Amino acid sequence: MGDPVLRQRAATVDAFDGALARLVNDMFETMYHAEGIGLAANQIGVLKQVLVVDVRDEKDAEAGRMALINPRIVMVSDDLDKESEGCLSIPGLEEVVERPWGVRVEAVDVNGKPVSIEAEALLARALQHEIDHLEGILFLDRVSPLKRRMLIQKWTKAKAEAAEKEEKKGGK
Repeated sequence: MGDPVLRQRAATVDAFDGALARLVNDMFETMYHAEGIGLAANQIGVLKQVLVVDVRDEKDAEAGRMALINPRIVMVSDDLDKESEGCLSIPGLEEVVERPWGVRVEAVDVNGKPVSIEAEALLARALQHEIDHLEGILFLDRVSPLKRRMLIQKWTKAKAEAAEKEEKKGGK
């Protein structure tokens, strides 16, 4: 948090090549290493419209793992859902965010082939969260101003405590 790249709109991808495939693979690896379920390219400093998500479960080992390029939400359900969200870019913070229960997302895959995803529940939430990132929007922007101030104060305090702990460790 605090890096300006998180507040910028990512650029449209028009080259579907080995570099894009490597970026997607690196993003999956980074997301898994951080134990997340989604990651947008600008979270790793790359201003491109690329996201990865993986909300697979034991029942359906492949559904829910995907890389989407140039994704756009084209439909949202009327039904809303309130769930707690966190973010790999703001470790340690979580807050309840209201989002549509279902969405339809149109995008292209890593090879440039058009895809349309109908998603509900966790997958819909993850897609909305990551598409927000690509637009320069953080989940903190989806909560009330009061909750946002409280969360930012909590994060600032935790960051200062971690820096102090690190400084003491280096001095010993």
